[in-house]
Amino acid sequence: MADKKLMGVDLGGTTCKFAILTEDGEIQQRWSIDTNILDEGSHIIPDIIASIQDHLKLYNMTADDFVGIGMGTPGTVDPQLGTVIGAYNLNWKTMQYPKREIEAATGIPFKINNDVNVAAMGEQWKGAGDKSDNVTLVALGTGIGAGIVADGVLLHGVAGSAGEVGHVTVEPNGYMCTCGKRGCLETVASATGIVHVARDMAEEYAGDSKLKQILDDGDDISSKIVFDCAQAGDKLALMIVDKVCYYLGLGLGNVGNLLNPEYLLIGGGVSAAGDFLLTRVQKYFDQFTFPNVRNTTHLRLATLGNTAGVVGAGSLARP
Repeated sequence: MADKKLMGVDLGGTTCKFAILTEDGEIQQRWSIDTNILDEGSHIIPDIIASIQDHLKLYNMTADDFVGIGMGTPGTVDPQLGTVIGAYNLNWKTMQYPKREIEAATGIPFKINNDVNVAAMGEQWKGAGDKSDNVTLVALGTGIGAGIVADGVLLHGVAGSAGEVGHVTVEPNGYMCTCGKRGCLETVASATGIVHVARDMAEEYAGDSKLKQILDDGDDISSKIVFDCAQAGDKLALMIVDKVCYYLGLGLGNVGNLLNPEYLLIGGGVSAAGDFLLTRVQKYFDQFTFPNVRNTTHLRLATLGNTAGVVGAGSLARP
């Protein structure tokens, strides 16, 4: 009998990615579809089901060829019940039942977890986590989230909110966060937070700066533009990056002191700044960590990029 396959589904607000993997985590097929969030996201699960069924026909496969399907999704997930609630970027305002619906339609066992948790599992299994039992992935994107594998177990917390590193307070009385409190890490170190810091610092900066010129002209900037200017030696941009890395080092230092993972991985869109970001965060991480943590917890960049979600989702389906 041929080796059975895993299927990983990485559901995002813009696209939904799919992969068929071996039980060892090697990707054999990949594809994606647009995420249709119209009509309160009611098309999303039917579209996923249709795409799975179409591709099983295309590859001449049946439900019997699969160990299971795993899926990562935004929102608050109950992995036991297979439900999702509060995934606002999917327009899912009410309780959703992906496990029930996808299992019924495909006949394949189905497991689900939060998207950042799933990406952490992907990095732990096939990426920069090197199969360590203690890996934390901090994803720097529009917001900031973390997935925590501790002593080989994925942590969820009592209400699914373990790993909300983006809401660790790093600046009491700082910027207001979408969560309703002030000074959260994601207000100063997410992609949107970096832009906020840049705008405020540019207003007070009097020297020559290409970045300040862009802002003074009323043009939009992004975290990438800030880092690109910093790498080109722009003094204002370097000051902004230093401030952001200070906050990241403080936040990640707290994570290290609390969990002492072997690998503390930085992923998400902002991590595209690479070693330029990592070396600066490392300086402050070392400043804010207890000596034993400083010597045993290693900061690294995540390595799987866009495939972390589908690989981690596939790992959910392993027996």
